[in-house]
Amino acid sequence: MQVLLVAGGDPNHWPAFSTKFEKIIGIDRGNLFLLRRGIVPDLAIGDFDSLNEKEKEEVFGQVGEVLTAPAEKDDTDTQLALVKAFERFPQAEVTLIGVTGGRLDHLLANLWLGLEPRFQPFLSQITISDRGNTIKYLAPGSYRLEQEVEMKYVAFCCLTSVKELSLTNFKYELKKADFPQPTSLASNEFLIGQAEVSFSKGMIAVIQSRDV
Repeated sequence: MQVLLVAGGDPNHWPAFSTKFEKIIGIDRGNLFLLRRGIVPDLAIGDFDSLNEKEKEEVFGQVGEVLTAPAEKDDTDTQLALVKAFERFPQAEVTLIGVTGGRLDHLLANLWLGLEPRFQPFLSQITISDRGNTIKYLAPGSYRLEQEVEMKYVAFCCLTSVKELSLTNFKYELKKADFPQPTSLASNEFLIGQAEVSFSKGMIAVIQSRDV
């Protein structure tokens, strides 16, 4: 099952997306952006503090199910939406858009979602996407990565310390390298469309990207 979560970031940064998504969850102002593109989300969630009263009426009047959270809370609206998505659809592949391209504190909060223990069981099911990037998370292990269509570059963002990182069939290869602090290994490239990654400890965000 494919589930799309749409946050309130600038729609100009959204990737192109098709009808492959079986459920769409709007997050706060993301609901308004969806409705104004003729897309009615299945669920609206958030504190809706980014909407004025007229905009709230527009969202609440059109979306069939709305979950309202208090403005003062421990979780961000995006965290709440991700929790709700996996509560309802624990086997789903979840794509988040509208979570990049704006405030840096929001970007970092969203990037670090993969480190939260409650999302660990769903780590391989989460993708963050925008016009020029896709982000996926890797826990320790061995993987074969596929180059995504139109994506030229691949980066390995060590969100924690990482041990024994090996990269094979990339332009820049590594063999069991340790990184004691968070490090972004940027601007690597696939050589043949498939490549191998392995590491024994830590957490990595794999970012495939292109210039836009």
